[in-house]
Order: sequence, then C-alpha cells, then structure tokens
Amino acid sequence: MEKTDVLVISTGNPNKLKEIQSLLKDFPLEVKSKDQVGLEEIEIEETGTTFEENALLKAKGIQQHTGTLVLADDSGITVDALEGAPGVYSARYGGEEGNDRKNNQKLLGALKEVPKEKRGAAFVCAVVVVLPDGKILKATGVTRGTVGFEEKGQGGFGYDPLFILPNGKTMAELTATEKNAVSHRGKALRAIKELLTEEFIPGNQEKFQR
Repeated sequence: MEKTDVLVISTGNPNKLKEIQSLLKDFPLEVKSKDQVGLEEIEIEETGTTFEENALLKAKGIQQHTGTLVLADDSGITVDALEGAPGVYSARYGGEEGNDRKNNQKLLGALKEVPKEKRGAAFVCAVVVVLPDGKILKATGVTRGTVGFEEKGQGGFGYDPLFILPNGKTMAELTATEKNAVSHRGKALRAIKELLTEEFIPGNQEKFQR
C-alpha cells in the first residue's frame, strides 16, 4: 500500500510530534500535526479525569475538523509518594502549561523529604486513534522507574531528566532509539500500530479515505 493516507496527530508539541513520527516512520501513513493541516488555532480542553479520557477528547475534537484518521495521546508521570500525582495534570503541574523547568522544580520540591526507596513512579501514556468511520482504537503504555534528586541528561523533554530507569539512567540520558524502545509512549504506539495493521486489510482501505 502506498503511503497516501494521512494520520493527523492532535498535538502542537514539537517534541511529542517528533517522537510519534519516529515511532510510526515505517507505517504506510503520512503523519502530520494538527498545525500542519491548518488547525493550529484549535485547542481541545482536557477535562478528563484519566489519560485515556483526555486522549479521546483530543482525538475526537480534531477528527471532527479533518475527517481523517486522528491520533491523540495523553501522558504524564504518576508518583507513588504523591498518591499518583501529578498524573493528568503533569503538563501544568508547575502552574504554567508545558513549562518543563517549573514542573520539574515543583516535583523535586514535593519529594524533598522523600528517601530514595520511596520515590517510585511511572510514566503512563494513553493513545487513541479515531477512524473516519467513527471506530476507536485504544492502547496504554506504562514504564516504571524512580524520581531522582536532580536533573540529569540533555535529551528528551518533560520529566525525562528526573525519571530514572532500572538501568540507572534517566530517560533524558538515552538516545532517541533507546528511549523509544522502553518509553511509555513507545509501548503505547507499538500497540496502536498492531491495531492499525489489523485495519489495513484488503477491502478495508476505503475506511481511511476522507
């Protein structure tokens, strides 16, 4: 099948878009951001109480404008000692949407008195794809680790410099390929790719047309 079908990503985050495009680069879909299809002014309010609910809101919100396949994800960090916080509020935990520095500083402050053995955490990513016919595909990826005492590494974004994997490295100390292999987003997107592959069978291609 030629790579002529479009998959619109419901995000304006260039870092997230880059990761998703990398993970889907071998899939027969043209991956574009909502900005690239002229929807840069559209912002979907994330009123869900779970990652999956927010991902579905974002996917449906963009799909009604495009009619194409739309993929959205919602992700964040859940910290055991904070009873799962910041969770769905991860991107705005520090008070300003998408400010990684403020988010990381607030998390370090919240865990200031928490010892190493109680700093368990998980990165969670829920991915939803809405097809033109209304069918919904869902997948979730989870990566366990711990929260460090200081930021380490120059790669990644978000909480990556604080999130320590079982191998002792932070997510930000990994190469892009290494990160994709173990990250919550990588796990969720690989699962979604499997579900999409099931849709790409002879006789069903018309479902992917606008």
